[in-house]
Amino acid sequence: MICLGSASPRRAELLDQIGISYVVRTAEIDETPKPGEAAEVYVLRVALEKAAAVLSDKPGLPVLASDTTVVVEGEILGKPKDQAAGLAMLARLSGRTHQVLTAVALVEPGNEGRRASRLSVNKVTFRPMTDAERLAYWQTGEPADKAGAYAIQGYAAAFIEHLEGSFSGVMGLPLYETSELLREFGMNVCDNWGAGARTDN
Repeated sequence: MICLGSASPRRAELLDQIGISYVVRTAEIDETPKPGEAAEVYVLRVALEKAAAVLSDKPGLPVLASDTTVVVEGEILGKPKDQAAGLAMLARLSGRTHQVLTAVALVEPGNEGRRASRLSVNKVTFRPMTDAERLAYWQTGEPADKAGAYAIQGYAAAFIEHLEGSFSGVMGLPLYETSELLREFGMNVCDNWGAGARTDN
């Protein structure tokens, strides 16, 4: 059992996928990038700060948190503040390849509690999108609260020509890195599968 430091239903679904039991707790932190902060440093810092903020609420469990950012030519694209910003982001992604960085962090309770993090680096290529397509996508409501103004598991899949890396990492919780991090802390995800494991028929 762990504490998931995120209200994201997508991250919860991904933990369900690998059979991890969890409770959900959240905490607000300032996610503003620091001046000159590299994208890799930024996502690792924010993931650890999210986990530490939830841990300060004393959930009594190890806390897992994650952060995802979209990077174009070294620039971090966060969540769009409005339609104009969202359409501008989609225009920048149209017909080109960008990076999606997702950091996952795990922290333990106690004064001597361990903390560690992993980084998933992925490349996503969008086909060229017309103005009408970008507007139609925005009007679905899907891009409004997503880093880079899109969700790979949603309507935006129709625009994605190529993915190099981890699908779950682009979704927001890289399952390989998450599993390895849990294993480092003595929690092997396979131990939870057993006779009651989910099977696909």
